[in-house]
Formats: sequence, structure tokens, C-alpha cells
Amino acid sequence: MKVRIALVLVILAALTRLLPHPPNFTPIAAIGLFGAAYFERRWLALIVPFGALFLTDLFLNNVIYSSYYTGFTWVTSWWIYAAFTLVMVVGWIMLRTHVSPVRVVTASLTASALFFLVSNASTWAETPLYPKTFAGLMTCYAAGLPFVGNTILGDLFFSAALFGGYAWATRQKLAYSEL
Repeated sequence: MKVRIALVLVILAALTRLLPHPPNFTPIAAIGLFGAAYFERRWLALIVPFGALFLTDLFLNNVIYSSYYTGFTWVTSWWIYAAFTLVMVVGWIMLRTHVSPVRVVTASLTASALFFLVSNASTWAETPLYPKTFAGLMTCYAAGLPFVGNTILGDLFFSAALFGGYAWATRQKLAYSEL
């Protein structure tokens, strides 16, 4: 039953990516952290969060943002998937054995920092916007600073929703089973 609750929460969170939202205010990092913490089977901990990311990316890239791409787009940036992998590693390290509000907040803030560092490094490395120097990388990071606030807020909000929703739902299930 707990796996079903976790699956439903991940699906609901993933679907929020398809709704209008401020830039970078998404559930992706929270889904990675949550999946790493609560899916006991390693294959579920990988498949469910990555599946949520991949399927919503397919829809977004080929329906919502299709005018930006020529032809069908499977993956727009492997860097995002690398950042997501790092977020899941953070979840395994910080949340796998013990979930607490302090650990969730710390993991969420770490995820925000990792996403910022990796996504901006990808922009610097793969586009002609910045010189391929240390100064160019620092300029790229500076240009990304206006988006950090939404990333942090989104990661904290969706982490609270997923982890809090799971705690509430599993307590409700336990309370009903005791009746």
C-alpha cells in the first residue's frame, strides 16, 4: 500500500510540470529525493523518478515547446539527467535511512544548489553565449542567479508536499487499519 501511495504522489507531482508555473518552480528535484527515500526496491527508486522526468519532458518538448525543436525530441539535455542523478544520490545518502524535516530541507537545498551548478555549467559548455574561460563560467553563473530563488522555492514546496503528503497518507492508512 505504501508503494501505491508513493506512486500516486509522484504521478501527481509530475503532472504539475504540465501546468503553467514560474520558471524553475518544478517538482523534479523533490521527485528524485522522494523516490530515493521511499522506494525500497532500487529499480523502482530509479525507474519511477526518471520515468516521471522523461515522460513529462517528452510531452513538454514535443507539444508545449515543439516550435523550439525540429522534429521529435527525445532528450533536450543530458546535463539535466546528470543533475537529476546527483539529486537522487543526495536522496540516497541523506534520506534513505532516516527521513526528518531537517534532512528533507537540507537535501532539498543541496538539490537546488546541484541543479544550479550543473544546469549553468551546461549552458556555459554547450552554447556560444559565454567564453570558454573561468570568467565566462562565472558570468554564466551570475546570469543564472535570478532563477535560483524559484528553484529553491519549488524544491522546498514540492519536497514538503511529497514528504508531508506521504507522512499524512501513511498515518491515515495506519489509523484506518486499526479501526
